[in-house]
Amino acid sequence: MGELFTRDRRGLAVLVLGVSVLALAALYLAPLAAWSPVPVALIRLVRCGLLVVALWVLFERLHPLQIYTKILIGLLLGALAGLAFGSVIAEIKPLGTAFIRLIQMIVVPLVFASLLVGTASLGDPKKMGRIGLKTLVYYLAYTALAVLLGLALANLLEPGRGLPEEVQSRLAASYGGEAGSRATGASARASPVETLLRIIPTNPMQALSQSILLQVIFFAIFSGVALALVPRERATPVLAFFQGLGDAMIEIVHIAIRLAPYGVFALIAAVVGSFGLDVLLSLLRYSLITIAGLLLLNFSYPPVVRLFSGMSPLVFMKGIRSPQLIAFSTSSSSATLPVTIQACEEKLGVPPDIASFVLPLGATVNMNGSALYHGVSAVFIAQVYGIPLTLGDQVMIVLTATLASIGAAGAPGVAVLMLVIVLEQAGIPVEGISLILGVERILDMFRTTVNITGDASAAVVIAASEGELRPPAA
Repeated sequence: MGELFTRDRRGLAVLVLGVSVLALAALYLAPLAAWSPVPVALIRLVRCGLLVVALWVLFERLHPLQIYTKILIGLLLGALAGLAFGSVIAEIKPLGTAFIRLIQMIVVPLVFASLLVGTASLGDPKKMGRIGLKTLVYYLAYTALAVLLGLALANLLEPGRGLPEEVQSRLAASYGGEAGSRATGASARASPVETLLRIIPTNPMQALSQSILLQVIFFAIFSGVALALVPRERATPVLAFFQGLGDAMIEIVHIAIRLAPYGVFALIAAVVGSFGLDVLLSLLRYSLITIAGLLLLNFSYPPVVRLFSGMSPLVFMKGIRSPQLIAFSTSSSSATLPVTIQACEEKLGVPPDIASFVLPLGATVNMNGSALYHGVSAVFIAQVYGIPLTLGDQVMIVLTATLASIGAAGAPGVAVLMLVIVLEQAGIPVEGISLILGVERILDMFRTTVNITGDASAAVVIAASEGELRPPAA
């Protein structure tokens, strides 16, 4: 009887999935006018509802699979849906936005709680300073290397040569207004000294409520140092509270990860449906060179991890699959941070005190993928405008891109704002960013994935240097 019931359920699931897919095809491919006099809002609601039902049945049928496999399937299905249905599929984007907001909801409490407890747990101020110095050196050295790699690829392959004038004109017309607004926003930035001073919050509650991550990190580290200095019997209740808060946030991460395949599907479908392949094809050379550089950078991390920690590259890459897929779909290092912390602790054997210290810093300081993007983009725009770049100009690009990556918010699209600063310092027309904004979102997905891979590699390497790494068996 039980087998018969199971067989019936399977048949019903396949039937529901088939009917949903056919209904979706009819509803999306037929113009809205064909369904008159049914209200447009009702048709859109039905389409979104059927999509969710079809995805739910599919992922329930795939129940034995690992969650990262389901996320990858959601990503591929989202891309196919975007290509098949075009911009109309973007109406499913709120499902993806809800998923991002669910993760963003816990970023500030998790960062504050984990960083405070992690700093206090380090105890010895010498150890704290040692780990902090190692973290900054690792991030800055890799960021400079990323910019150099980007410049080398751009100079060698010359992505800006041969872009048709009509394509340049069309891109400038389409994105010129947005380029101007980005330039205005960048010019309004504070001086380097002011930027450093703003890391110190005048009102920690305001920093927490407005998610100003660098100020939150500064306050959390100082609070952790203070708790490490006060008598243990007084500090223990405070640490226990924040440890419990951090554990609760990790449980929310576990819940959010179960919803990730749906959110990833919606986000990728909206991106592919809205932008399509036309703009990517018109900038194919630039896009492929940038993506190739990002992939080279991404796959440089496993050998570095192996060299400095002895961890198998396979174990490392397998352990960070879920954060990579979340980063690729959300384009936000900060939104991916809770998932990265969980993966480093549970899959890679990084101690909680080091993971909670290194990774939040990485989400704001380590932007290796963005730095490489700055190098390629600056040379690309200079080549399009026919501006020769001297060795001194390119050294300035390396320095500016490295410094601009420090403190950049881990949010979608911020790298373009930083690019404006790089272009201004190198004497390249800022209006040139209008040429690349069409493929910005696609490239953002790749560079964010590289950023969080770099964060995870730093956590593993630094934990190994302290003799505290406990990697799982390969």
